[in-house]
Amino acid sequence: MQSPKTSTVMKWLFGQLRPYKSKVFFAITALIVGAASWLLLGQGIKAVVDEGFIADNADKLDQTMFMVMGIALVGSIAAYFRFYWMIWLGERVSADIRQNVYGHLLTLSPAFFAKTRTGEVISRFTADTTLLQSVVGMGLSMGLRSCITFIGALFLMLFSSPMLTLYVLIAVPIVLLPIRVFGAKVRLHSKNSQDKVADVGAYVDETLHEIHTVQAYSHEEIDKTLFQSRIEGVMGAAQLRIKYRALLVAFIMAISIIAITSVAWIGAQQVLSGELSAGELTAFMFYAVMAGGAVATISEVIGEVQKAAGASERLMELLNTQTSIQSPVSPIVLPNKVSGEIDLKHVSFHYPQADTVPVIKNLSLAIKSGERVALVGPSGAGKSTLFQLLLRFYDVSNGQIALENQDIKLLDVSALRDQFALVPQESVIFASSVKDNIGYGRTHASQLDIENAAKAARAHDFISELPQGYDTNLGERGVRLSGGQKQRIAIARAILADRPILLLDEATSSLDASNEQHVKLALEELMKDKTTLIIAHRLATVINADRIVVMDKGEIVAIGTHQELVENNALYREFAQLQLVS
Repeated sequence: MQSPKTSTVMKWLFGQLRPYKSKVFFAITALIVGAASWLLLGQGIKAVVDEGFIADNADKLDQTMFMVMGIALVGSIAAYFRFYWMIWLGERVSADIRQNVYGHLLTLSPAFFAKTRTGEVISRFTADTTLLQSVVGMGLSMGLRSCITFIGALFLMLFSSPMLTLYVLIAVPIVLLPIRVFGAKVRLHSKNSQDKVADVGAYVDETLHEIHTVQAYSHEEIDKTLFQSRIEGVMGAAQLRIKYRALLVAFIMAISIIAITSVAWIGAQQVLSGELSAGELTAFMFYAVMAGGAVATISEVIGEVQKAAGASERLMELLNTQTSIQSPVSPIVLPNKVSGEIDLKHVSFHYPQADTVPVIKNLSLAIKSGERVALVGPSGAGKSTLFQLLLRFYDVSNGQIALENQDIKLLDVSALRDQFALVPQESVIFASSVKDNIGYGRTHASQLDIENAAKAARAHDFISELPQGYDTNLGERGVRLSGGQKQRIAIARAILADRPILLLDEATSSLDASNEQHVKLALEELMKDKTTLIIAHRLATVINADRIVVMDKGEIVAIGTHQELVENNALYREFAQLQLVS
């Protein structure tokens, strides 16, 4: 994919300021007043020299000194308001971009996250947006102030001595040359550097997430070495960025100093010959130094802008990523009470990243309202994939899935998913309170409803023993809970959601024998009058299902009751003999 031009990227970045026009107006007004104040100082200095020192007039010297101090005071007050509003705008834009990117990421399908590392995305949230905050807050302020200062200083230089100004202008194209040459290099290496930082973030996220496995296999030293190689990669990319940015600044400073020194020498000759007064030369040199400083600052800002362009480009990539799962423009509205009837018609599917390997092959299955259907089969048979297709995390490659006799592609995605309550095999626990975790599917549920759901899931007793009960924070990924406790929290969440279709992915897999029996009773109550699909690795959990669907290599190989399948299907009979015969 071709990278957008810097102008396009910066137009997008500064376009984020549009909702805050009044704040931008205040900031720019303060910036102009401040810049004008410092430019007026040159005229004050001229008056001090010509009308005070040279004229040997003490009264005039006092007046001009007070005038200079008054101008400096006005400039300082303006600097306060400029600094405040510019920094505020930087923070605000950074927050808005984070909000927009996060909101967009929540709409992307699992296919995106299957090929994008979470740590890399987090890096874009933190490092990239922080960089943009700095550029919008300080870089924009410094850049605008320097541009105004340069233009004003140039005008006043022209007023003081057109000839000396002409000599200064000769240096301007020479200053622009290194900006042109090195600016593009800075942007390129800035983006590479940020990509390397994102890779480091992804690696840290992965190893810390799986810290138990890292330590169990004594892999710490190896991971340290691998991490060091990534850090050195960051340093290598940063070194190139720093090199070109340093060259940019050095060339501009050298050209500016040589130009100012040369002009000062010419001006001194004109003072000696009487063509200029000492005050005029002093004022001219004051403006020349201001103009040179402004050019140096602009070059610094250009370096920051090039770096920000790389960060903005990475964020724009995220925002421009289109989700493969979208609601139709005019979705079909489901009835108020959904019965839970599901029909899969000749469904085939392969994952986007493996389009030559079919996971589901020409599968047809009609599930009646209120029916309990168990899916059994070896790992890789496609059972969990069916759940993902039902929830429309992916779209089928061929065929159709219908809910209430309506193709799910014609339904609003949120409305479709609101009909399902999922209990995954690996329980998902968020770093928030017990109450928030159970109420995840019904955010406005009362405390009584949450407690009743926990009691039904046989979780109330252990929750009551936690330090703050239902207000106890469970830590990242529920580190304070055992596997069985996590599972019961997840089951309580599904009970409270009270949705017409249940998807149970081995919902009792993490429970000990005693708790498993309790939760089975809770699930029996939960499954009443609901359509239920159960993925089962242990046949003891699904013997009483209305129908058992045996899957192998993405296909249905048999359907029936437990007894029928034991008698008629060799694959199921093998499972039964391994698991049910003592």
